[in-house]
Amino acid sequence: MESVGVGVEDESFEEYIDTSVVRSARLIYETYYDVHPELTEPPLGVAINRLTLRGKLIFNGRPVLLPQECFVPFQRMRE
Repeated sequence: MESVGVGVEDESFEEYIDTSVVRSARLIYETYYDVHPELTEPPLGVAINRLTLRGKLIFNGRPVLLPQECFVPFQRMRE
């Protein structure tokens, strides 16, 4: 089966992520960490809706994104 689109492991998509989306992803991560301080493994990143800025942390696998969502890698949130 042929893969279509950009994979999560492909870093070329990162240059297109809006800074407000990155800030929101960082806030989602920080809020999660405040509630769950026992978290030892960092997430792969956050799948976030570009319109509502609501998102979820992704810890394993490849996220399946809706058309209005994007993936912000954990490394990008730490910059």
